[in-house]
Amino acid sequence: MRRTASPFSLVTLGVGTFLLVLAPLLAWYVEPRAAVNPIDIDTTAVYTGTGSVFDLEDVRTVPGQRITITQRVRGDVTDSERSGRAAVWDVTTSVDTDTSLPAADPHDALDFTPHRWVSDRRTNRPVHCCGEKPHIQGEAYLKFPFDVQKRDYRWWDNTLGATVTLHYRGEKKVRGYEGYRFTGSVPATRNGTRLVPGAIVDEPNRPQVVAEEWYSNHGIELVVDQATGRVLYAQTGPRQTLRAPGGKKDAAVLLDSRKIAFTAGTQKFAVEQAMKDGGQLRLVGRTLPVGAAVLGFALVVVGAALVVRGRPHPETSESPQGALTM
Repeated sequence: MRRTASPFSLVTLGVGTFLLVLAPLLAWYVEPRAAVNPIDIDTTAVYTGTGSVFDLEDVRTVPGQRITITQRVRGDVTDSERSGRAAVWDVTTSVDTDTSLPAADPHDALDFTPHRWVSDRRTNRPVHCCGEKPHIQGEAYLKFPFDVQKRDYRWWDNTLGATVTLHYRGEKKVRGYEGYRFTGSVPATRNGTRLVPGAIVDEPNRPQVVAEEWYSNHGIELVVDQATGRVLYAQTGPRQTLRAPGGKKDAAVLLDSRKIAFTAGTQKFAVEQAMKDGGQLRLVGRTLPVGAAVLGFALVVVGAALVVRGRPHPETSESPQGALTM
């Protein structure tokens, strides 16, 4: 008797081999290419808190004001595709009190700042092209890189115009979803100048003064999704002041708040998106590769066993025809 492999055993062995090859491809090739910053983003984050703001009509700082910061991010798909590897995001940040909300024109806000962030879609690092303004540096801004590590990161502070070191402080839950917590602060730093009436900076005899703008931050706290780098919760404590030229102390407080943080709605949206995007990355990078490897190994074992066992066939032999006799 001789044995031959059945079609079923060969198919089983082939499928198993295919799955074993597919598993590392999903983990090492497909998943890294799925972890990219989007180019068609259109999101809005809202922060609220209380603090002191400068009232231009009364020419004085008014405490106890409700402050709202609105940050909208929109992707420029055309410029992103033209760049080849970058995500081009246009960002507008407005600071309002209740008197300027809702505003028909964002330029009526207490402060309105448009700028453009261009980042490498995979690494999240700044790419200097496509009309980027300002010249952003650091490892993170608006979001962290994918696969966040338990270490310090250099976060771009647009008001400061420089990076701030954020330190890893453990894990923290936002609406039941766990992320990595980072904190930092900014000491008083000169970050620009502004032409103002001299009286505002204690120089009443001068009609106009090029005052110094100073910025500090009582505390920055971010809670970040480990897989996607999405910010789940953000808290900031900005303080912006004016000083007379060469002055050693603040002459006027433009904005001062100990805590302005994501609203509940912004937190909810961030968590939902992190769960969705993170789930897709885990599916491609972990669940499917592991499942494919386990199933592929099992099929290879079964297929190999069937091939070795084979299907029995009886041996056939042909006897030579006897010699003819006369």
